[in-house]
Order: sequence, then structure tokens, then C-alpha cells
Amino acid sequence: MAFSNTYDTTNTNPSSGVSNREDLTDVLTILAPEETPILSSANKQKASATKVEWTVDALSAPSTAGIAEGADVTTFTDQFAGRARLGNRVQKFRRDYKVSDLQEAVDSVGPAKVAQAEAKAIRELKRDIEASLASANTQTTEDGAGAVNRLGGLGDWIQNAAGSANVPTAFRTPATSIADVTDGTFAETELNALISSIFKVTGSTNNLMLVADTALRQDISDFARIGGASGDSVRSVNYGGESGTIKLSVDLYQSDHGIVSVVNANPDCMPTQAGTAGMAGYLVNPEYYGVHELIPMGSSRLPNLGGGERGFVDCALTLGVYHPGAHGKIVSAS
Repeated sequence: MAFSNTYDTTNTNPSSGVSNREDLTDVLTILAPEETPILSSANKQKASATKVEWTVDALSAPSTAGIAEGADVTTFTDQFAGRARLGNRVQKFRRDYKVSDLQEAVDSVGPAKVAQAEAKAIRELKRDIEASLASANTQTTEDGAGAVNRLGGLGDWIQNAAGSANVPTAFRTPATSIADVTDGTFAETELNALISSIFKVTGSTNNLMLVADTALRQDISDFARIGGASGDSVRSVNYGGESGTIKLSVDLYQSDHGIVSVVNANPDCMPTQAGTAGMAGYLVNPEYYGVHELIPMGSSRLPNLGGGERGFVDCALTLGVYHPGAHGKIVSAS
């Protein structure tokens, strides 16, 4: 770790500024998005193996057939025949840190002590986890030949296909719960179609959460305008009672089938979208997904071998998507 000095070394007058002190403030600025809405809103569970599994089932279609008077029961239904087992691999996460003995001792610009290095590593680790949860990564199994245990992300679970978890057809995300944005604009009718599609699976008006990237969030806010674009006139606004204040951002969207809370995704953690719109979002029901921890997040200090304090922070966890049909997503068409 090295810092250049701030003395004026370009001045050719040897008597000018030689005795001037440096004016180097004790301020260190790190600018990077740190929000982890997917991780923060997930139910936390304890894992006990390197693969976490759960079962899903479904009710049969309602019947309007009557039963004849005096009819005996001659056939029986196996109520558990339609069950399926789903699972996801536990992934190990780790970030290391080190501060040299000299850097620990000197009066440096901004905090450069081991505690600050550890804190920075923790912040980076949380972003790693959020990016993995939000990814379209397929789950993989360690094989001793290079492949490691990796969890399948939301993008792999929320699709109208088997995915790496081999989800049976009956429990996949319906195609109507996935919006492919091709024209650069996500319309209010498309959001309502997603919400209705999820309701048809769950039959519940439980609150949903839309984790939206910047482009998608702007489109959601434009629902408050007549034409749905930033150049159009205002259709409705939220007035907070403050003089001269008009709020056009949408934080809660109340639909016919539940309330959707709209939150900003971490722009560094959402999957890259190749389409024209370049937008992405997950419409998730927090009741139907969770994070299972095999090793809780913690920090370990390693022996100082002479070069300075060092250590690492780590954890091991996986994503449980208890029913892929309870969620939806918005993606840009490729």
C-alpha cells in the first residue's frame, strides 16, 4: 500500500515550498453501491449439508362432479404422487485482507488499520453474495477437476424451463410471469400482467417486492405520467404536505392482487442485459425464497509471519427458491 506525497516537486525554485507542510486530510472516500435488497429481504435458515433440498407439491384441479347416493369408494388417490424435490448447492464466499506492519504503524491518509481492512472486506463479501443471488448462474457441483460448488441464482430458477435444478414442468415459472422488454419501455400493463400471473399460481395477495435496476425503476416512476414517459404531463402525484414538493417516484404500487414494494437493485450486482432496453428486475415474493447458511459470516485472523496483520472473512450459503412459480422477472430480449 503506497501513497504519493503532495509536495510541489515541480517548482524549480529550491527555496520555495521546501518547508511547507502537507495539507492532506484524514478523509478516505469509497464510492460503490452497497445495498443488498435480495439478501436483506430473504428469510434466513440454517443449512446442514452442502446441498439444501426442499419439497414442492400442488393441489389437483377443482372438481364439480357429484357423487351418486350410496356409491362406495373403490379407487384411491395417492396425494403425494405429484411431489417433487428441489435443491441448490451451497457456495463458499471469501475475501481476504492484509495490512503491512509499517502501514499499521505510520500515520497514513485515512484509516489504514487492520480493522478498517477487515470492514472493507466484509462490505465486499456482501456484494459478492448479492451478485450471486441475483445472477443467472447455474448451480454446479465440485468435482475435484476445477469445478466448485456454486449456487444457482434467481435468474436460473425463475424461468419457464427446467434449469440446472431440473425443475418439473408443474413447478416452473409460467411464461406469463416473465416479461421480455424489447422496445426500451416497461409499461404498467406489463407489470399488472406479471402480478396477475403470479396470483394465479399462489392465489395469494401477499406483498411482492420488485427489485429494479435503474432503467426499470425510471419506467416504473413514469407510471405517474399520462403517456408513461418523462416528457409527458403528470397524471397523478404523491404530495407529502411539504410546500413545493412533488414526488413522482413510485415506492409502493397497489394492484388488484396485492401491493408491490419497489426497491432499487444494486447496479453492480444485477445481471448484464444484452437487449435494447438494457433493464432487469425480479418480482419476488419474500415468503417463497430464503438464504440457507452453512457457515455464518465471520472473520478469521491469521498468524503474523512478519509482514503484518492478515486475515479473511467468509461464509457458505445457498439460495432456496421454494416455488419458482411464485416469482417473476423482467429482462431485456437478447
